Amino acid sequence: MKVIFFGTPAFASEILNHLLFHHVPIAAVVTQPDRPKGRSAALNPSPVKLVAEQAGIPILQPEKSSQETFLHELVQFQADLYVVVAFGQILPQKLLDLPPLGCINVHASLLPSYRGAAPMQRCLMDGVTETGVCVQKMVRQLDAGDVIAEAKISVPVERTFGELQKELCDLSKSLLLSVIHQYEKGIPDAKPQDSSLVTMAPKIETEECEIDWTWPAEEIHNKVRALSPRPGAWCWIEIDGEKKRLKVLRTKIIPKTGSVKQFSLKEGLIFCGQEAIQLIEIQLEGKKAMPAADWLRGLKSSPQLT
Repeated sequence: MKVIFFGTPAFASEILNHLLFHHVPIAAVVTQPDRPKGRSAALNPSPVKLVAEQAGIPILQPEKSSQETFLHELVQFQADLYVVVAFGQILPQKLLDLPPLGCINVHASLLPSYRGAAPMQRCLMDGVTETGVCVQKMVRQLDAGDVIAEAKISVPVERTFGELQKELCDLSKSLLLSVIHQYEKGIPDAKPQDSSLVTMAPKIETEECEIDWTWPAEEIHNKVRALSPRPGAWCWIEIDGEKKRLKVLRTKIIPKTGSVKQFSLKEGLIFCGQEAIQLIEIQLEGKKAMPAADWLRGLKSSPQLT
């Protein structure tokens, strides 16, 4: 059985590495075109491309997965199954119909909850206590295919996006490998999703990242951990008359009372009604991330929220 792997970011590259380690026959890899990065705007390959290059696997990088020339190239590999992990493009029906065994996708939520581009961030924003990953049969509608297998984990209240992403990546490796082995014996059974339980997880917009300190402490805490370490929840502060952007990477909820915009320099507390947010890790613009206590200790005067 030959497989073509579709993926782009580090999450997908780790899963590809796992499949290669376990001798899954990857006939080709499809990933996003190299993109400019940094001030130099030099073209950078995706993490998945780097893994494929090291393994000597043929690489395809279509601007659009609907291009006829690209579809023709895919056919030449005569692959039985297409595996998709965070590829970053919507696949057309023509492509989904190509492999004899179909196309399967790894999705980082317990479908039908959190369909869409940002399932991990959105579930953390909502403060869920359980999430997981699914392997589903792909259909034209986004993340709506029948679910072949799923795996669950609990989500502690301090878990950040970066930490959850690593956990779900590790969970996906064994789950996907198990499903691929099932396909070696034939197309496995799958369970239809309950359309009445569908929730969506749209991509994170830039304007969502600014912290509103009038929100309840729990909502602020959940936003911070959902966006940490990237893109990062942030706010404006004023230090000695200078306005700067402060990225907040980790917080803790403290049961205290106070008023909005009151800032305790000694404890790093920002009061939000019946509770307070304690800053644990921050990153001031132009600086590296650091413990909030170390940052506050070095200040001559208390910062003001603006």
